[in-house]
Amino acid sequence: MPQADLTITIPDGVWIGDVSRSHPDATVRILAALTAESAGVGLAEITADELPAVVADIDASDSVTELEILQRSERTALLQFETTTPLLLLPVQDSGVPLEMPFTIRDGRAEWEITAPQHRLSELGTQLEEFGIPFTVNEIRRRIEPESLLTDRQLALVHAAVERGYYDTPRRCSLTELAADVGLAKSTCSETLHRAEGKIVERFLEDVDSATIESIGS
Repeated sequence: MPQADLTITIPDGVWIGDVSRSHPDATVRILAALTAESAGVGLAEITADELPAVVADIDASDSVTELEILQRSERTALLQFETTTPLLLLPVQDSGVPLEMPFTIRDGRAEWEITAPQHRLSELGTQLEEFGIPFTVNEIRRRIEPESLLTDRQLALVHAAVERGYYDTPRRCSLTELAADVGLAKSTCSETLHRAEGKIVERFLEDVDSATIESIGS
C-alpha cells in the first residue's frame, strides 16, 4: 500500500500555524485529534525555550475555545485544546484517509505521513486544494508487508540467504551451502528462492512508472 510523506503549509489565520510562525523555534507535536461538525479537540505537546509565551498565544487565540494544561515542565507542556477551526483535519476527514499520529508542526508547516490506497491519496490532494491548503509531496513509497507477499517458507529462506551472505558481492555462501544450512535439497532451495525473488521484483516494479523505465532504456 502506498505511503506518502507530505509537508503541509498551514494557511494564515489558522491559529496553530500563526502561533508556530510567531515562535519558529517551538515544536508542536499533535498526539491525538478528532473533529466534529463545528469543533475539533486535540492533545498537543509543546516544546519551546519561551514556553509561557507560546502557551499564552494559544490561549489568546479566538479560535481556541478551551485550553487545559495537563503537564508542564521548564520547556515542555502537554495541552488539551478545543478549537472552532480544525482546518487540518477536514481534508483528511472528507477524503477518508487516516492521519497517522503524532505529527509535528514547526514554523507554520506540518509533516504528515499517510498510508492509504492510491485513490484515497489522490482524493486527499484534491481536498487539500479545495480547502486552500498548500502542500508538497516529499516522497511516495510502497509499504510492503512481507507476510502478504511471500509464504512463510519463502520468507524464512530469503532471510536465511541474506543472513548467510548469499546475495553479497562476492558471495559468502553458495547455493549448495545455503541448502545444506536450511535443510533443503539444492533443487528445492533454488526453486523456492526463484519464486520468492520473482514476487519481490514484481512488487518493486509496481512502484516504477513506465516513463522512468523507458528513459533508462533510451
